[in-house]
Amino acid sequence: MAEVVLMCDPRVAAIPVRECGERLVDARYSRLLLDHSRQDPEGAFAHVREGVIGRLLAAQAGLPDGVRLLMVEGYRPPDLQEQYFGQYAQELRDANPQWSSDQVRRAASRYVAPPEIAPHTAGAAVDITLADADGRELDLGTSTNATPEESKGACYMAAKNIGAKARYHRRILASALTGAGLVNYPTEWWHWSYGDRYWALMTRSPTAPYGPTTLPSTP
Repeated sequence: MAEVVLMCDPRVAAIPVRECGERLVDARYSRLLLDHSRQDPEGAFAHVREGVIGRLLAAQAGLPDGVRLLMVEGYRPPDLQEQYFGQYAQELRDANPQWSSDQVRRAASRYVAPPEIAPHTAGAAVDITLADADGRELDLGTSTNATPEESKGACYMAAKNIGAKARYHRRILASALTGAGLVNYPTEWWHWSYGDRYWALMTRSPTAPYGPTTLPSTP
């Protein structure tokens, strides 16, 4: 099996950010289908960088007839990222009191990126799945928020403990998004990104064009 590089890997944090200043855009005004289950009052969940949404639309254009992308979550404010990481790390710490801080951090980063390098806070990442022509979510083996513990590892992109249909749908998703220039975080089949530090490491880019950002102010 190929090496799984986790978000906490020092090589990720070592990638320098050369912020390009590209704006966050609201995917609700695009041709993408959105799952509103993680909607927040500011609509942060629907935002991604302009370059990301362009690549998502290109990926969607390459999907088979009757299949669409279903975007679940894009931009995540830094304080919310910290909250998610802290909560999951505490769950792991409580379940494994013998673990060191490094072990907890490593295990937590399989599911939630450490706040200081998180692709979601850069507007570079999307949690995304597939839907049919009527907007019904397709079977990809787990939900888009399944932890490694509750899914028994089925949340990993290369998991073997999923059905043939889910495996087929994952191949469709991966082919479309990889072809559009995004990279997958292999512990979460639904997490794809472009332009962040993890993307830069995986594509051997010397720098990342997207760093932590904020939502555009409303009038």
